[in-house]
Formats: sequence, structure tokens, C-alpha cells
Amino acid sequence: MARKPLHDNTHLTLEERKIIEVGISNGTNKASISKTIGKDATTVAKEIRKHRKFKPRNTYGRPVMCEKTGVCQRKPCTTKCEFFMEPKCSRRDKSPGACNGCIKASKCLYDKWYYHAEQAHEEYKADLVEFRTGINMTTNERDVIASVIAPLLKNGQSVHQILSAHPEIKQSERTIYTYIESGIFKDFGVDNFSLKEQVNRRQAKTKYKKRKEPAVYQGHTYEDYLKFQEENPGIPTVEMDTVYNDPSGPYLQTFFFEKTGFMIGFLHEEKTSESMAATLNRLQKILDDDELFSRLFSLLLTDRGSEFEKIRLFELDASGRSRLSIFFCDPMQSSQKPHVENNHNYVRDIIPNGFPLGNLNQGDINLMFSHINSAPRRSLNDKSPFEVFEFIYGNGTAGLFGVSHVERDAVILKPSLIFAGK
Repeated sequence: MARKPLHDNTHLTLEERKIIEVGISNGTNKASISKTIGKDATTVAKEIRKHRKFKPRNTYGRPVMCEKTGVCQRKPCTTKCEFFMEPKCSRRDKSPGACNGCIKASKCLYDKWYYHAEQAHEEYKADLVEFRTGINMTTNERDVIASVIAPLLKNGQSVHQILSAHPEIKQSERTIYTYIESGIFKDFGVDNFSLKEQVNRRQAKTKYKKRKEPAVYQGHTYEDYLKFQEENPGIPTVEMDTVYNDPSGPYLQTFFFEKTGFMIGFLHEEKTSESMAATLNRLQKILDDDELFSRLFSLLLTDRGSEFEKIRLFELDASGRSRLSIFFCDPMQSSQKPHVENNHNYVRDIIPNGFPLGNLNQGDINLMFSHINSAPRRSLNDKSPFEVFEFIYGNGTAGLFGVSHVERDAVILKPSLIFAGK
């Protein structure tokens, strides 16, 4: 008697993904979940691992978490310590593999992973489109088809006539037309002009652009930011933005420290998440103090520009450990980060629209922000952002960013500051 298979070979449905999500919330292990939906346990494990979403912990006040805390005598604790070990959680790391429904989640200080069925199903559908994009045949199959159709097209036959006489070609008439129009057979002398009725469609270039992955802001929206602020009222916000005078660059990445009015900026040749996140990597090395970095950069608020959309590059450091939480304003709502937008007026006083950023270097940018941060503000009781920043974060901290104090009577807020002689 044939043995009945324990599971089928079909793809997971949305309903099955919802069962997985409920199972995780109930703390059910993967083996039990797999039996419920009639799938192999490895299928469930791969599904959770592939589609679960990372939520970094709040690092403010606790920049470093080590499994040996309370046992190790070395102080202060740093990630560079030879005995450092990342804390482990069997529920998160083993089974069920996500933090949904965990009763300790609200008080848990670890990084978390969450699985959401509907979001996982949307990602699955997007993957299906991605996997099916392209040519559904091998190079050898293409060559065989080309050897048949090329001479017949030259003799004036139509695609329909050729396929009716050659049933060994399994592709449909529409598919063959699409392949010809896309230039698949151009190496064999077959293109649009080989067709009996010329197709007035521009031929695709032999350059292929990688499909842009849609940004996912779930858990990082402005509403989430307000909730985070309510739960963590002591954590100061740093607003991040980008300024440029030419869409092709260079670009100026700015950080505004909300409590102090202090602003810093960094030049970039590329407007990408990789380039912008690399600034935070450099700042971590410059500060060389986990606690100081955490006090300064625990909470970022920015817009939904493409240069900030790769969330994990900002939230995790080069070693993959949590370093901050980042949230995004609603679409077309720059007013939700008003401080950095307003402070850009000082930047525009020195770098008006139309002035070339390509002639500037990072030293020029540091000089500009030294003068901007040394200008007194009414909102700070006539103190300068530099003075307030140094008072809160310590003497010499501003200097780590390349910003120095300028006497009030020497402050210049005009283009001549950095463009004179250029």
C-alpha cells in the first residue's frame, strides 16, 4: 500500500500564513504548526525566517547589552570586549522563531523579530513576479528556435505560418513576437524588421536595470514615532534630511539635534542609503563611545526619500547590532520635522540655490556649521546652539564633528564665508 504523504507540494496560501502567525503568537513550535497546515516543518521554518521583520531594541541608556552583564567585572561594558556575547533568546532564535505574542515583549530589552501574515503574503506575490520575469528558456533552446525561424522569416513567412508548420516550438505566437521585439534573437539577424508586418515598437536595449524593491515602513511611520516618544519621553530626537542644488549631486546630509538647535552636515557624491548610512558608521568610530553615540543618535526622524529607505542600514551597526531607532514622516509632510527644515534657512543663507556644491569640500561644510551653530538664538535665551550642545554633551564633543566655536562678532552667514576665491 502506497504511503500517504504527510504534506503537499503547493505554495503557502494567505490563510495558511495566518495560521502560522497565530501559532507563533500562541508559542507553538514549528513542528506543530506544520502539522496543522499540512506542510513540512522546514517549510514553516523557512517561511518565518524569510518574512519575519526586525525591530531593534531601544539603545538609549543601554547602548551595550552583553550576556555576561552582572557576572563580568570589566567596566564599562563595550562591544569591543573580548568576552562580549550577544544575548540569546530561545523563543526568538529557535522556536517558534519570532516574538509575536510573547508575554515578556513589553519589558524585553532585546532586539525583536515579528512575523505578519499579510505582509509576508504580499512579499511572496512580489517574489513570484520577480522570479517569472525574464526568458523562460535556456540558451540552447533559444538557439534551436532561432535556427528554425530565422531563415523562414527572411523568406517572408509570418510567425503564425512558421509555428503552424513546426509544432516542436512550444512557445505561443504572442511569446515569439515578444521575444523578437525584445531583441532575444537579434544575434541571429532576427528583429522587428524581420516580421512580415513590422512592429512599431522600440527594441529593448541590452542593458537591464535591477528592479527597485519597494520600501516597507511598517513599524517606522510617524504614528509609530509619536507612540515611541510617548513611551520614551526622555529620548531626544535627531531630525535628518538632505540638501542639494543639483539633482545629480553633490548632496549634503544634515542632522539637527532637536534639544540644542545644533546642526551638522556631511557631503556625499551619491544619494543612496548605503552612502547616508555610512556616515553613521563613521560617526560611531569618531565618537568611539557607545554611551555617547546612544545619547546623541538613539532616535532619528526623517522623510521618505529614497536615500533613507533601507532601514536596517541605519538601525544596525557594521556588526549587525542595534544602534538606534529610525522613523519616517508621512508622505509629503515635511512639516512633521520642522526644526531641520527651518534650520536649512541658515544653510541657504550661505549656500543659496544655484551655487555649486561641487566646488566645496568637507572642511568648507564644517566651517559653515561652525558659524551657523555659533549664532545666538532667541529660542535658546540668546545662547548659541554650540554653547547649549557643549553644556549638555560635554566640552569637546562638537569638535568631534569638525565644528568649532566662533566669536559672535566674527560670525558670517553669507556665501562669502566659503565661496570667496572659489
